[in-house]
Amino acid sequence: MSPGLLQMQLILHYDETYREVKYGNMGLPDIDSKMLMGINVTPIAALLYTPVLIRFFGTKWMMFLAVGIYALFVSTNYWERYYTLVPSAVALGMAIVPLWASMGNYITRMAQKYHEYSHYKEQDGQGLKQRPPRGSHAPYLLVFQAIFYSFFHLSFACAQLPMIYFLNHYLYDLNHTLYNVQSCGTNSHGILSGFNKTVLRTLPRSGNLIVVESVLMAVAFLAMLLVLGLCGAAYRPTEEIDLRSVGWGNIFQLPFKHVRDYRLRHLVPFFIYSGFEVLFACTGIALGYGVCSVGLERLAYLLVAYSLGASAASLLGLLGLWLPRPVPLVAGAGVHLLLTFVLFFWAPVPRVLQHSWILYVAAALWGVGSALNKTGLSTLLGILYEDKERQDFIFTIYHWWQAVAIFTVYLGSSLPMKAKLAVLLVTLVAAAVSYLRMEQKLRRGVAPRQPRIPRPQHKVRGYRYLEEDNSDESDAEGELGDGAEEEAPPAGPRPGPELAGLGRRPCPYEQAQGGDGPEEQ
Repeated sequence: MSPGLLQMQLILHYDETYREVKYGNMGLPDIDSKMLMGINVTPIAALLYTPVLIRFFGTKWMMFLAVGIYALFVSTNYWERYYTLVPSAVALGMAIVPLWASMGNYITRMAQKYHEYSHYKEQDGQGLKQRPPRGSHAPYLLVFQAIFYSFFHLSFACAQLPMIYFLNHYLYDLNHTLYNVQSCGTNSHGILSGFNKTVLRTLPRSGNLIVVESVLMAVAFLAMLLVLGLCGAAYRPTEEIDLRSVGWGNIFQLPFKHVRDYRLRHLVPFFIYSGFEVLFACTGIALGYGVCSVGLERLAYLLVAYSLGASAASLLGLLGLWLPRPVPLVAGAGVHLLLTFVLFFWAPVPRVLQHSWILYVAAALWGVGSALNKTGLSTLLGILYEDKERQDFIFTIYHWWQAVAIFTVYLGSSLPMKAKLAVLLVTLVAAAVSYLRMEQKLRRGVAPRQPRIPRPQHKVRGYRYLEEDNSDESDAEGELGDGAEEEAPPAGPRPGPELAGLGRRPCPYEQAQGGDGPEEQ
């Protein structure tokens, strides 16, 4: 709901009559520019702190705190001042990458745990537990990602409800707002050049604004409660401690070290394009082509068309269960490539509604490409990096590059539309070629260079770790063995677990589980 609130807020603050009557000389345009700067610039530093926050708080609690920051941003609209709006926008920018990195990590872990529960629950108590084959969780991951992104893209339509049922009743029609607009689409420059400075026929009452903001605040609190009540822990308590005990210095360095993996390097252009295309949908198609030609009162319906197309196409991603892995991602790129060519040569006439159906079709098709892009990338990363020690680093890199791309679009918002489309086209072609080259290397069996995850420091107060069941051991380390890194055991019989547990007081975790020591697995 926060994108819809931000959209409504920017429209209200754009109207100069609203600014003069309600806020006088407070300088709302300057505050809005600083808010947008805070939301777009702050994520640039997210690569430095996101893995540390996820390891410190845990995946579930990081999601809870990030959603809480979204609720904080909504709450500041009750008292619109510089010292409330700008700090909350900066905090919102800081929370974007941690939220999405922890979300991608969480969905991947849930797919893995569900696969293990479905196929390996009968092996408990039958000797050593068999490790699932690599990549066997891929179908479950694809289903989980498709369902998540279907609901996520549907939230774009829900975010337009305040504008449809509240703000649209106060807007002038297109003959007033577009009176001085001369060119749209591929011939336009910047964002809505020549747009009228007054867009509101009458000013909304403060009581009505409070009601709308209260509804959005209730939705934000409901989201926090859903994360708290429905989301279980991504890891067992001992695994959480293992993940943190690799050392904070290593956690800080590992995102940078993972860039040596050729798979990530080949996917970076797709990460960048993923940021370009989602912002182009909101600014290029919705504003440069839509509002510029058919008026501000139809902005919400264009975004609803984009949302419904993306939500339906997210479920189409389930076709990846039967199709080769590159097909959904390349299909999404193909849809965007075709649309970009069409938009490059199309300049809709301002204040003419005969072509409005073309805008709705273009918005829906762009949503189809966006859904295939997002679902395909998240599923691909979950398949390539299934070791739980790496997932938060990988998803942090993915969403950090997205944030860099969004910041670049923010800086180039005043460029001509043809330049924006050209950059979009070049990035898309480079991303598709780079991705297909990565798939070719994987088929040839080229081994990626992955940084070694340091072993956990087992001397942690309050917990006792068993060398036989190292929960922080990755699949690759388990397959290679540890003989080269650990000393050979001394000759003679090893003391059994019952001897090792004698005379030792159960640790807090074992007490909570009702056991008397490490014998109870």
